[in-house]
Amino acid sequence: MENRTSFFHLHLISDSTGETLISAGRAASVQFHASQPIEHVYPLVRNRKQLLPVLEAIDKSPGIVLYTIVDRELADLIDERCRDMGVPCVNVLEPVLNVFQTYLGTMSRRRVGAQHVMNADYFARIEALNFTMDHDDGQMPDDYDDADVVIIGISRTSKTPTSIYLANRGIKTANIPIIHGMPLPESLIQATKPLIVGLVATTDRISQVRENRILGTAAGFDRSHYTDRATISEELKYARSLCARHNWPVIDVSRRSIEETAAAIVALRPKLR
Repeated sequence: MENRTSFFHLHLISDSTGETLISAGRAASVQFHASQPIEHVYPLVRNRKQLLPVLEAIDKSPGIVLYTIVDRELADLIDERCRDMGVPCVNVLEPVLNVFQTYLGTMSRRRVGAQHVMNADYFARIEALNFTMDHDDGQMPDDYDDADVVIIGISRTSKTPTSIYLANRGIKTANIPIIHGMPLPESLIQATKPLIVGLVATTDRISQVRENRILGTAAGFDRSHYTDRATISEELKYARSLCARHNWPVIDVSRRSIEETAAAIVALRPKLR
């Protein structure tokens, strides 16, 4: 008998953007492969008037309710109505706040959207994102020395998503493709500030990813050459030789998520946060 996927309603109520809830909800949902959530996201719910239509929507499509509402009166209203409707609800932040309050011996200020305050860290992340987008895939090669990290690697070693993930942490990251037989920019060789890291993967892994990415490529594209394992093996050999020549660390991303690869890069340079 085939395994059939069931669906359930997942209601996410936030007094801010809802990003925290979405991440928490998806992190939990992915553990239940046979059930898929139908997400209902209600951001910027900050008063009773905004909350009441949300509660009506939950009543019409019952399911799991997760919320991050710091206003105690609104939180109590959600708990009460969900109890009356017989649907489970969880205040995602409350257990965490309680732990902090117990350990620190002080009450939280319960400021709505406090995690999104535009402070120095926020502007550092924006600057890093702008830098990273400007320096994606070998663009603007003249100022690599302004980067915190430069990622190099052959096609489909997750250079761009890893760069963007690092940029979201305020780390200015450039990435450069390694093309078999072609030298790297001299500006990179001469750079002294950035951590330069090579990304590699197994031949089979890269071939598989390339097979999945070639749909929609332009006419005349040499598919067989791009996915050929012997060719990929030579590309990887060349990439490793470049890194060995310049004493640049290499990370194998075959079994790593983007987050794990980024963490490994940060660990290579402890001053990065």
